[in-house]
Amino acid sequence: MNYDWTLWGLFILLGLATTLPRASFIVLGERAALPESLQKALRYAPAAALAAIVAPDIFVSGGALTLLSPRLAAAVAAVLAALLFRNPWLPFIAGMGVLWGLERLLSAWMG
Repeated sequence: MNYDWTLWGLFILLGLATTLPRASFIVLGERAALPESLQKALRYAPAAALAAIVAPDIFVSGGALTLLSPRLAAAVAAVLAALLFRNPWLPFIAGMGVLWGLERLLSAWMG
């Protein structure tokens, strides 16, 4: 059985399903204005997406929920550095320094 046309049809449908909603705001312009409450809610979308990507790496280790880990301490250090200082590189440096330091301490302590 030949699935070439089915596969191409699926590609086209998926392409349209992802492109049309995005293009509608460009094509329709001001005629398709979103309600103010939805615009306010969408302001938090980037932060929510970033949290959804990062949170599992911080709180899950080996398939189990871990509330105390070097990753959590590193995340706290990075957030504190971002809140206290306006240097864009300092959160990376603080977070990675804490992560590497705690991992070294734990590996030396555990054996």
